[in-house]
Amino acid sequence: MEILKERILKEGKVFHGNVIKVDSFLNHQIDPVLIKEIGKEFCRRFGDRGVSKVLTIEASGIPVAVMTGLELNVPVVFAKKQKSANICENVFSSTIKSFTKGTASTVIVSKEYLSNKDRVLIVDDFLAEGQAVLGLADIIKQSGASLVGAGIVIEKGFQEGCKRLTSMGIHVESLAVIKSIDEGKISFDI
Repeated sequence: MEILKERILKEGKVFHGNVIKVDSFLNHQIDPVLIKEIGKEFCRRFGDRGVSKVLTIEASGIPVAVMTGLELNVPVVFAKKQKSANICENVFSSTIKSFTKGTASTVIVSKEYLSNKDRVLIVDDFLAEGQAVLGLADIIKQSGASLVGAGIVIEKGFQEGCKRLTSMGIHVESLAVIKSIDEGKISFDI
């Protein structure tokens, strides 16, 4: 997706540890026009797979998942990082390690929103080591639903996440694959 790559090159910032900050348009301040185009692209790529739910993790994946769900005309479910008073104990849960934050979180999804009849598309903003997708795939497995694939906005292709996921049979579609970061300069796979 060329428009996405252009925005990453123009506005993305690289920090220590190959952390890429794109919060001016993707995961802090949201560019709704770009996010809508991303949702359309995921619909184009996964629209023929019988998706019945889109699943993401709070918080950065939510805008992309909502636009994808809108385009696919299906509900969006997001895994919460904390239990709240309005969620009962009847949940699926998985522990996910964050590459960016270096922490682990237990995420939950109410059993009310995923079932063995669902065909689920995972959507997330970044793919580095694949831990978020693996945690969400675990929740899908617990529910008995089918995982149809993972739509990733930005993949760090120089890390092991995509290889790990595809070796496990997970179909991954990334809209922008970063091949390398050299002295703060980002380059993409073709």
